[in-house]
Amino acid sequence: MDGTIGKILIVDDDVNICEVIKMYLENSGYSTKTCYDGKAAQEAFLEYRPDLVLLDIMIPHIDGIDLLKWIRKDYETPIIMLTAKGETFDKVLSLELGADDYIVKPFEPKEMIARIKAVLRRYNIEGENKEVLEFSGLSIDINSYTATYEGNELKMPPKEFELLYYLANNKNKVFTREQLLCEVWGYDYPGDSRTVDVHIKRLREKIQGGSNWQIETVWGVGYKFEVK
Repeated sequence: MDGTIGKILIVDDDVNICEVIKMYLENSGYSTKTCYDGKAAQEAFLEYRPDLVLLDIMIPHIDGIDLLKWIRKDYETPIIMLTAKGETFDKVLSLELGADDYIVKPFEPKEMIARIKAVLRRYNIEGENKEVLEFSGLSIDINSYTATYEGNELKMPPKEFELLYYLANNKNKVFTREQLLCEVWGYDYPGDSRTVDVHIKRLREKIQGGSNWQIETVWGVGYKFEVK
């Protein structure tokens, strides 16, 4: 990241909301850039190279969902969606397309800052015991936040990678959806168990398993990374 904390791109067509978010972020030490429509956000994203994007769903020219798709084609930049609707469809769709988190407006500034810090912290995971997990056809490198399957590097957003790493690092242990939400997303994450299901589905679309391992559904309980 550039700077001591990071650069945040704020994309929302409500100028007042942008200014409020900008004020709180800059007071917390972040550098910011604001955009009010999807087309301008594309240009700003390429020029500004943000460390995280706060992205409203309902923006003109190119809406938030299409902008999310556009970013995810080539970049793994953390993205937090902003939505005033609070509809399950928006939340699930955003997560399926690669968003790392979502915040329903109106929200408390402290909540927003906490979510941003949590996502950035997970994206730039620090600490000891970093390692590479190796399985048949699958390599998961926590140092570089990359996973390779059958010789090909997988493109996945941070949260998806963290779920894979957490399951694989605790092989053969069954976790409930609630446990995974707590351990991977954080204890204060307001999402429901469908968040886990969405991410498991996305992982399975990218990796079908190996000769001696598989991401298994334990019916009525949750999921596990089974190694035979």
